[in-house]
Amino acid sequence: MPAAPRAILFDLDGTLADTAPDLAAAVNLLRTVRGLEPTAYDILRPTASAGARGMIGASFGLKPDDEGYAELRDGFFSNYEAAMAVHSGLFDGIRDLLAGIEAAGLQWGIVTNKPKRFTDPLLPQIGLGHAACAISGDTTPHAKPHPAPLLEAASRLQLAPQQCWYVGDDLRDIQAGKAAGMLTIACGWGYCGPTEPQQWQADYVFQQPSELLALLNRVTAIDLVA
Repeated sequence: MPAAPRAILFDLDGTLADTAPDLAAAVNLLRTVRGLEPTAYDILRPTASAGARGMIGASFGLKPDDEGYAELRDGFFSNYEAAMAVHSGLFDGIRDLLAGIEAAGLQWGIVTNKPKRFTDPLLPQIGLGHAACAISGDTTPHAKPHPAPLLEAASRLQLAPQQCWYVGDDLRDIQAGKAAGMLTIACGWGYCGPTEPQQWQADYVFQQPSELLALLNRVTAIDLVA
């Protein structure tokens, strides 16, 4: 059983919030204005945690170094900025999880690769505006899987990295958490990308937010007894 944390940090897209519908709409608008059929949502959803790179890759078959990618990326950003909280919302069980964290007297924060221009306006619109910290993909010189954003979050919370848990739905989240020295939790309810969370070597893999809350309740109870 791990030691009780002082804070739990979360990825955003695919972990706390189901943002794939609005991300998919933003990239499909690029297709429709070009006279192309929309890309099926089932194809786009697994790539949502990768943002513009994932959406454009799945919908247009382009990588960041390819010709035409930059134009599509800028258009995608404009589309998304104009309609980022139309269909997005918290996953089932997240409100109860966050309430449980707060009831235990712990802090929670967000560490995402989403650019700040989207993170800051989105959080209050989907009920996450009260996070203790919100670190975006451009807050530090490096994005995940580099540990810098997680270390910045711990610093802002005035905690050692080892006092934090990190929860995410992408391999990069687990890599960043391990590099930062945090206990890592892979969330199977998220988008998860092309590989299975069981392959990421996270400390825990949970399929529902309630499982994380149950673990937290166990370790905090042990901590109180000790």
